[in-house]
Parts: sequence; C-alpha cells; structure tokens
Amino acid sequence: MNRFDLLDNVAAVTGAGSGIGQAIAIGLAEAGADVVCFDRPDSAKLDETLAAISKAGRKCSVVKGDVTVEGDLQAMVEEAEKLGGLTLAVNCAGIANAKESEVMPRDQWQRMLDVDLTGVFLSCQAEARAMIPRGKGSIVNIASISGIIVNRGLLQCHYNSAKAGVIHLSKCFAVEWADKGIRVNSISPGYTWSPMNKRPEMATQMEKFAAETPLGRIAEVDEMVGPAIFLLSKAASFCTGHDLVIDGGAVCW
Repeated sequence: MNRFDLLDNVAAVTGAGSGIGQAIAIGLAEAGADVVCFDRPDSAKLDETLAAISKAGRKCSVVKGDVTVEGDLQAMVEEAEKLGGLTLAVNCAGIANAKESEVMPRDQWQRMLDVDLTGVFLSCQAEARAMIPRGKGSIVNIASISGIIVNRGLLQCHYNSAKAGVIHLSKCFAVEWADKGIRVNSISPGYTWSPMNKRPEMATQMEKFAAETPLGRIAEVDEMVGPAIFLLSKAASFCTGHDLVIDGGAVCW
C-alpha cells in the first residue's frame, strides 16, 4: 500500500479554503504530503484547513490570492519551494453561476472562463515551471461532469464550456510534459455537496440530481480525496492525460 503514500512530497492546492479543495488538501496531508494552501483573500475557512493539516502532523503554509493573477500563483510556488520543492499540485479553485445563454452578459461569460479555465492554465504553468527542472511532478485539475454532459435544468453554458476546456487542457499538458517527468490528469466530479450546491435555491435541483444518479445520492466532498491521491501517487505512475469521472454513474444514463 505504500504505492499510495505521498511522503517526501510537497503539494500545492488551489481552492483549499472550502469544499472539494479543502477536503483534498487535508487528505494529501493525511497521506504524508506537506501542503501549501491557496485561496482568495476573503476565504473564511483557510484556517480550518491549516489546523487539520497541522493535526495530521504535516507542514502547511497559506498563500492568499487570485488564480487569475500570475504573481499570486508564483508566490504559492515559491512557498512550496521553501517547504522542500513542489512535486504535487491539485487545482480546485473555481466559481459557478447560471444565466440563460441568450441574455448572458459578456462579462459574466468572461469571468467564468477567466477563473475556471484560464486560472487552471496559469496554475499549471506556474507549477510546471517548478517541477520541470527537477524532472518530476504530478498535477490533478478538478473539472466536472458538466464538461462532458449538458446538465438538465442548469443554464450554464459558460461553466460547461470552461470545464470541458479543463479536461482537454489537462490532456494537452499531459502530452507536452510527458518527456519532462510530469503527469497531468483531471477529475470530473458528479453532483457533490460542495458549498455552491448547498445553497437553499439548489435544494430541489439536488434532490432531482440524486434521483437521476444510479447510486441514488449526492457525493460528499471527501469522496474526491481518494481519487486525487491515486492520481498523484506512484500507484498511478503510468496514468496521464486521463479524466477520472467520479459521479455515482450519472453519465451512464
């Protein structure tokens, strides 16, 4: 089982202040990695992430910033270098909202792509610049089944397009950086109890999504931790350019 441990690794996790990103950051520490946690300056729960990682007995640093700002991401990487050198990364930062396509303002479309797609590009770029000189690294980008299907009842062409871009962008990086010792994969969660899905206005929609999922329920954020550890670990040493769908069977129907 030591194929799955992450000892002697330093990880960076964007979006580590809540939801899937927070769960993964803590899970990586429990698997043995030291972790740099990155999120927006207004993130209220980064301290919770830091405390949980410290409880797991691992080193942890917090960097606050915006994934659309290259300097902020460079600061994250530099902090990881102080901990021993970046070898793992999980890019979870993202936003979600909805609007009918025919009336969606351009700035709403653009902001979504800036954060959910360009933010992943810039994060991977900064991370790879640190990993390439040492000839090893593993990156996991959080996409969504919304990058594969069009969700019933959700008017979010901008979000779907961004997540489809994350899946293909990850494949591009996987091919481009394969000979540099860096593996890049993505995870596409299905309907998950992340903060954005716990909003009161989503209650009825989430009940419907649970009914439309073969396993008959919504995923917990912790259920994305194992897949992330697998893809980052030696257990997945021959896995790159893959999109791992974790959706309770939703896309089968």
